[in-house]
Amino acid sequence: MKRKDFLSISDISGEDIRSLISDAVASKDKSWLSSLERKTLAILFEKPSLRTRVSFEMAMRQLGGETIYLSPAEVGLGKRESVPDVARVLSRYVDALAVRTFSHQTLETLAEYAAVPVINALSDLEHPCQALADLLTIYEKKRELKGLRLAFIGDGNNVAHSLLLAAALAGMNFRIASPAGYAVQERILSQAQDYAAASDAEIFCTEEPQLAVNGADIVYTDVWTSMGQEAEAEKRRKVFANFQVNDELMAFAKEDAILMHPLPAHRGEEVSETILDSLQSVVFDQAENRLHAQKAVLLRMLGGLDVPLTGLRWR
Repeated sequence: MKRKDFLSISDISGEDIRSLISDAVASKDKSWLSSLERKTLAILFEKPSLRTRVSFEMAMRQLGGETIYLSPAEVGLGKRESVPDVARVLSRYVDALAVRTFSHQTLETLAEYAAVPVINALSDLEHPCQALADLLTIYEKKRELKGLRLAFIGDGNNVAHSLLLAAALAGMNFRIASPAGYAVQERILSQAQDYAAASDAEIFCTEEPQLAVNGADIVYTDVWTSMGQEAEAEKRRKVFANFQVNDELMAFAKEDAILMHPLPAHRGEEVSETILDSLQSVVFDQAENRLHAQKAVLLRMLGGLDVPLTGLRWR
């Protein structure tokens, strides 16, 4: 990995992605290890969570380490205590920080002042651990990454940003359909296009969901309204009304296409009930893989990598 912290998918390379997936696959066969014995991860959250908190806590336990959960009220980042001071203090107590925050700038500041690794457990800009779990799931279902066509339908949000960057690094063709005004950030798109040029991947942006899904191997969607955007919920429902992933839209994808969603899902809104619970849906395998992908990241960042690689043959 390029730096001590994991704040963005751009902090790792395409080779890192393949290696981390190999490590995650290997860790499934060795659920309980002592690799991170006497290591402690502080879980510092400004937002509520189900999958992110439980997967990080279980990842550390399965690796022999421990966690300390710090709620918003206990820390009060930038309110009760300055972000630099929180970073300096926690660096004296723990071995790494997993941070779920509203502002990506908070992560950047924590990383600047912390002497220990900082992991992005979600920010308004990116969700890199989710993207790693997504690519792990895709690999398990399709046995490859390079050359696959992934269609993302919906808001150009933090999940879309990390998934776009990860796909481009891995050589996957990425298509995204978003309403006008809700596309991915230009800076992220430009960065992904550079990665795609190097990995021989293609990126296609459109406002037409059918064009994005046509011939796709993977169809991916996410909520239309993220945490912190509740005031926009009604407006977004109207804007995104034609972007629901349902049986009609999935019919444009390949016959063996899979459906992905990072959860929680608003059933009947961005995704229909029937397709979310269909045989094409892999959302719960995807959720489980948060645990395994994060074990691979923690092993790599905390120096406890004693899981032998599986020797996966990448195309």
